[in-house]
Amino acid sequence: MLGGETVEGVESLEHSDPRLRHAVEALLFAATEPLTTDRMARVLEIDETTVYQALVDLRTDYHDGRGVHILPVAGGYQMVTHPDFAPFVGKLLAAPPTRLSRAALETLSIVAYRQPITIPEIEAVRGVSSDGVVRTLVERGLIHEAGQKETPGRPNLFVTTEEFLVYFGLKELTDLPSLETRTDAPE
Repeated sequence: MLGGETVEGVESLEHSDPRLRHAVEALLFAATEPLTTDRMARVLEIDETTVYQALVDLRTDYHDGRGVHILPVAGGYQMVTHPDFAPFVGKLLAAPPTRLSRAALETLSIVAYRQPITIPEIEAVRGVSSDGVVRTLVERGLIHEAGQKETPGRPNLFVTTEEFLVYFGLKELTDLPSLETRTDAPE
């Protein structure tokens, strides 16, 4: 509620409260996934337009020489490391890399560009069995089942997830590179 009432001991924010930008900043900092303006508005108990304006102001503040940026990702917004400082953060975290194998990247790209797609259709493109790779991509949350195809045997259809967008830093699927034939490729 607005107007100074409290929610779990925390004073609510007025529309004109200068702390609003700080509250949006705190939500983005604490979030482990992109946040929509709608979700932030519900948490802050104010209207979405006000949250959006605070977000625009905050993004402007973060634009000038900061170590982090606020970017639109997967239909929401996320606080991310400025690319110039990513190597330092990488050293700090120094976790063993969770890279995708060549087979996983190949399968994931087939799903991304041809979704929804079945395992037999993936295998027809790849030319090899893909059950294990698809299972790994599902376990990592990069693809998921999205129903069944209306054909004999009713095979499961697979599509990419929001986690896929986050993993590759995409705002939406239309940001995927074009599949046009390269002119510099050997013939």
